[in-house]
Amino acid sequence: MQEKKPGNYRWVVCSLLFFATTINYLDRQVVGYLKPTLEQEFGWTETDYSHIVMAFTAAYAGGLLLFGRLIDRIGSKIGYTVSITLWSIAAMAHALVRTTFGFGFVRALLGLGESGNFPAAVKTVTEWFPKKERALATGFFDSGSNIGALLAPVIIPLLLSAYGWQAAFIITGAIGFLWLIAWRFFYEIPEKHRKLKAEELAYIRSDNEAEPETDTPEAPVKWFRLFGMKQTWAFIIGKFFTDPIWYFFAFWLPSYFSSTFHLDLKKPNLPLILVYFGATIGAVGGGYLSSKLIKKGWPVYKARKIALFVSALAVLPIIATRYTDDMWTVVALIALAIAGNAAWSANIFTIVSDMMPKKAVSSVIGIGGMAGAVGGVLFPMMIGGILDYYKSINNITAGYNIIFIFCGLSFLLAWLLIHWVTPKMKPAKF
Repeated sequence: MQEKKPGNYRWVVCSLLFFATTINYLDRQVVGYLKPTLEQEFGWTETDYSHIVMAFTAAYAGGLLLFGRLIDRIGSKIGYTVSITLWSIAAMAHALVRTTFGFGFVRALLGLGESGNFPAAVKTVTEWFPKKERALATGFFDSGSNIGALLAPVIIPLLLSAYGWQAAFIITGAIGFLWLIAWRFFYEIPEKHRKLKAEELAYIRSDNEAEPETDTPEAPVKWFRLFGMKQTWAFIIGKFFTDPIWYFFAFWLPSYFSSTFHLDLKKPNLPLILVYFGATIGAVGGGYLSSKLIKKGWPVYKARKIALFVSALAVLPIIATRYTDDMWTVVALIALAIAGNAAWSANIFTIVSDMMPKKAVSSVIGIGGMAGAVGGVLFPMMIGGILDYYKSINNITAGYNIIFIFCGLSFLLAWLLIHWVTPKMKPAKF
């Protein structure tokens, strides 16, 4: 007998998460598309730019730890409100900056605010979806990061050409306040939501009866206990080795296509649109794959592991970019890698809710996210040095090719370490 799924309000909630994540990544992408303009305006070197990226990721790292803990205490509704208010103000404040140091400061403030997005979103999915749908829901909302990246090469050049670089920051930053109105109006925990039918609530809780929701979130598990669990370390590994690759894709790919293939970033560019469109397909496809395998009767851990492995394999061919000068071949290879990255993200977030109780989900997301952001601080140090060296010998493409080798291998290394730490991803016991 086919399982009945009464009601679909949970997907309305997931749509709110999708739009928040879209805005989150649109706001952080702006600086990458304005990089050539800002380099002329402020006289930046590649190392200067890497320091600005590091300021963002360092603040993002600390913020993930802070928001992960905070959201487990105050809940997603208030936590999201604080997060998007802070990052929207920071995004708009870029227009007021007149020094390189000032850019580093507002980027750090943006990173701090944006760090609340994923702890709040993953906790919301945990509250609103049964395990068999969580990877699909996570893939759907996480695809917003790719839609944000997809919109950026269209919106930012148009704003830059029409109104200047300051307006690009102000207009994109203000969008967050429109989302906040919808969030405050439409969101509430399932047990308190007036539009949620009893049948859908029962479906949401169908594999999670032992953890009822209340208005006041439970006290989160102490950090020292979380750090002592292999389940936490599996997520830390999965983020530390792979998040820096997405930061590279987000902050350097526009510059890569500009310097290697002479694309004009003041105009909308089809290559960048196609590259980031691959991420959208990967996010939804990766979540669908593991959810489909679970519905076919596969053990949850096995479905997640296979989905993560397929994702890692999709990133590997990016190494071959060094063997071709054809732009469209490079676009295809990078699009495939970004699709793999997005599919990985949809499943790596979901393993936390598979292995941890709801009262610990945001804290673990914050810890692992911090590890990923720390990697995102360290990786740009290497990127800036490599690119400045190869730029000095007029062969910057060779520098990018070296970086692509690291990108291609990092996901397989992460998968092997995760499999070693948690072979069957058993739920944590407190």
